[in-house]
Amino acid sequence: MQPLALVNGAAHRLGKVFALTLARNGYDILLHYHSAEDEARQTQAEIESLGSRVILARADLTDPAQISALLSEVESLSVLVNSAAFMPGGNTESLSIENWNTSIDLNLRAPFLLAQECAKKMTEGGLIVNITDMGAQKAWSRYPSYTVSKAALESLTRILARALAPKIRVNAIAPGFVLQSGIVSAEEWERLINRVPLKRPARSDEIAAALEFLLKNEYITGQIIVVDGGYSLI
Repeated sequence: MQPLALVNGAAHRLGKVFALTLARNGYDILLHYHSAEDEARQTQAEIESLGSRVILARADLTDPAQISALLSEVESLSVLVNSAAFMPGGNTESLSIENWNTSIDLNLRAPFLLAQECAKKMTEGGLIVNITDMGAQKAWSRYPSYTVSKAALESLTRILARALAPKIRVNAIAPGFVLQSGIVSAEEWERLINRVPLKRPARSDEIAAALEFLLKNEYITGQIIVVDGGYSLI
């Protein structure tokens, strides 16, 4: 039986990319999703076509009880990828308390609770990869809760790396612009991409390569792997 990897937010976008990458590297997948069931099943089919086993798991990761339930039947785990995230718009005057709390609960508290639970299952050692953001080192005034949560997640990555060593390694990947989201217009997307020194968004496989690197190099822990085309330079 292949080792098992949990990827949360794996139904679509980068979470799906990470799940497929792990499958190609010989892992079975515990595929978490929240509400995108149709997309989750499509991702399941794609992973199974690669020869890996898939366990679908629906959960609201802002609920600690559902995080515990998500892993209740898992005996052994090798990899955790924390990919699920919430990015509400709203400046410091208009952002609602509900959106602030959801961002912190999903983007920061959930990775912490998942790390606690998964560490118990990583009896033979393991790897935790938090997906942060190049914005963690910026001051994105239109996305305060998201930016704060991702900056804190980078700090949490380093804390967990010290706490869980030597058996479990903890790192983060901070992608740049990859996939345009519905909250960004085509004009704004083009403006942002033109600011990137490499003048293009990342390809999904370029972000996936960072995960492969962390899987294969077992002497890296507590690091943030930035894959942003140079955006952090500006």
